[in-house]
Amino acid sequence: MPRLTISDRRERAVVAVADALLWPAALRRVFRRGAAGPPKRILCFRLERIGDLLMTAPALTALRTLVPDATIDLVVGSWNREIAAAIPGVDRVETLDAEWLTRGSRGLSPLGLAAAAAGWRGRRYDLAINFEPDIRTNIAVAAAGARTSIGFASGGGGPLLDVALAYDTRAHTTDNALALVQAATGLTPDPRIESPLRIPESHRARASSLFAGVNGAVRIGMHVSGGRAIKQWPEERFRDVAAHLVRERDATIVLTGTPADRAQIDVVRAALPDERVVDVSSLDLLTVAAVLAGLDVFVTGDTGPMHLAHAVGTPVVAVFGPSDPLRYAPRGVRDAVVRIDLPCSPCNRIRQPPARCVGHTPDCLAGIETASVLAAIDETLRERDAEPPR
Repeated sequence: MPRLTISDRRERAVVAVADALLWPAALRRVFRRGAAGPPKRILCFRLERIGDLLMTAPALTALRTLVPDATIDLVVGSWNREIAAAIPGVDRVETLDAEWLTRGSRGLSPLGLAAAAAGWRGRRYDLAINFEPDIRTNIAVAAAGARTSIGFASGGGGPLLDVALAYDTRAHTTDNALALVQAATGLTPDPRIESPLRIPESHRARASSLFAGVNGAVRIGMHVSGGRAIKQWPEERFRDVAAHLVRERDATIVLTGTPADRAQIDVVRAALPDERVVDVSSLDLLTVAAVLAGLDVFVTGDTGPMHLAHAVGTPVVAVFGPSDPLRYAPRGVRDAVVRIDLPCSPCNRIRQPPARCVGHTPDCLAGIETASVLAAIDETLRERDAEPPR
């Protein structure tokens, strides 16, 4: 039985028991016909958050490159529909909202997901790929009835798959996704492959209009919210970085976020002249992507917008605390990660932080000073200025 990489001990025990009960299902492989030739219809699952989807985008683009004649359907959470449709190589987007991923609304249970996926059996998929190491979505992938199914065994549900890989917790999320594509096709994807988003012109035009009459030597984006308390660099430090950039760099600050981040955004906005702030926190994701594409640098924690900025080619300065940069950091040539070395960091305990880190900024983030972030921004801008004109 494969090793389960589930941090919570009780959850790991439950999944181990479920896997033991599922092993007889593996016998079905003996009676199934293998795939005949390259797949023509492919179903891919990535139900999680925007960052998870964007780190999988290069694998989806690689899949299109390796099997150019296939139809590729992608299943995502409804919050990612727009971004999913903008990924090169995706032909159709389906949405399923899992109850453990929804925020403020009800989603489908694991059995509900499986029932919805079973409704697609009539499409007769040749191949189904689950990019999530999760027993619940492996059940849904199996229910879709593809001729061949592939995913990760490390989160449980491996016996339901025809090919079940171990998830490499020392590798980047993108590299794990590319490993699935290689196993599914028997072909080696280019590890340097990029997946630039297809942003409609209407969204680009709206983004351009936001900067009409806005002056400033540089445009610097800032995403203040960490999404979770355990990943939150103090808002006051974002504020101090922004104020310094306006004062010393003649910068325009572009604030991203959601309406739920309003209080955090306002901590920064209140310290800046109105004429030097562009607030895009109420815009749709594709328009935000178009805005990010026009920035000189984007400053953020380990967040979905960090991956969105990377996807449109904007240099990122990312503040990392408990998250492991080897698994989640952007990997552009001008991207920078700011962090400090501690014996306990990165712990990667995002869902269940250590008790001593709850209720306050964890040491791995508290120890990152504004001077370190400003130095990374300065270096990124120097590299930009040193590039030959195109």
